[in-house]
Amino acid sequence: MTASPRLDAHQHFWADPKALPWMSDAIQPIRRPFLPEDLKPALDACGFEGCVAVQADHSLEETRWLLDQARENPWIRGVVGWVDLCSEKVEADLASFSGEPKLRGIRHIAQDEPDDRFLLGDDFGRGVNAVGRAGLVYDILVFPRQLEAAVEFSRIHTEMNLVLDHIAKPSPGDGVTSEWESGIRALAENPRVFCKISGLVTEAPGGSWKAYDFHPFLDVVMDAFGDSRLMFGSDWPVCLLAARGYDEVVDLAEGWAGVLDSSAKEKLFGGNAAKIYGLS
Repeated sequence: MTASPRLDAHQHFWADPKALPWMSDAIQPIRRPFLPEDLKPALDACGFEGCVAVQADHSLEETRWLLDQARENPWIRGVVGWVDLCSEKVEADLASFSGEPKLRGIRHIAQDEPDDRFLLGDDFGRGVNAVGRAGLVYDILVFPRQLEAAVEFSRIHTEMNLVLDHIAKPSPGDGVTSEWESGIRALAENPRVFCKISGLVTEAPGGSWKAYDFHPFLDVVMDAFGDSRLMFGSDWPVCLLAARGYDEVVDLAEGWAGVLDSSAKEKLFGGNAAKIYGLS
């Protein structure tokens, strides 16, 4: 059997950081362009054959730009883009990408919405249904306080694949809380919900962390989702806010995964992402 490609299931590119509304002075280290040529050496050094580029802006223009980058760089295996899911034009916007085989999913930065139940809005739900009909995955980005709504969301949208980003962003300083763990386990009850081991270090208070701080969280998601529904993502370059480099984030995940068998490791570091996103 051919081994699955080693893939980073979650990272970002941007050419103009000033265009990103969340790019504040507080995150100065990443307020510069991050392009494919910046990531490729790090991927190569850590033995990754490709990646999935994920939206960082609520704009169709960024989605088109990411797809352009993927055409120019075959190792960008897929794109999770954005369309306005509350728009009456959502079907037309999705159809405009029908000739883009590397568009594999859609995401909205729901964590930043003032309404913690934003995912459950009627207009948004209709848009997500359109994503499912288009054969695309929806990536869920929420904080622990929004997990209750995410669970309800997952029980409504059972006919499509959903991916939880960043294990719902718990703070390692708080430890495994009942709110977070119960939400994770409830989400995992839907067999079409998957989970990314990504975005971990940026939730550490003051950017200070040790690898073992995250092991209790990773143990919970493994127990809840199993080895066929977890995937590694670096969250580069956002991870650079709290890590010395790309390799440090990879080492964190590989250190925890050291006790897994070879099949589970292969799934975590590429096999599941290739399957869930339908990557070539």
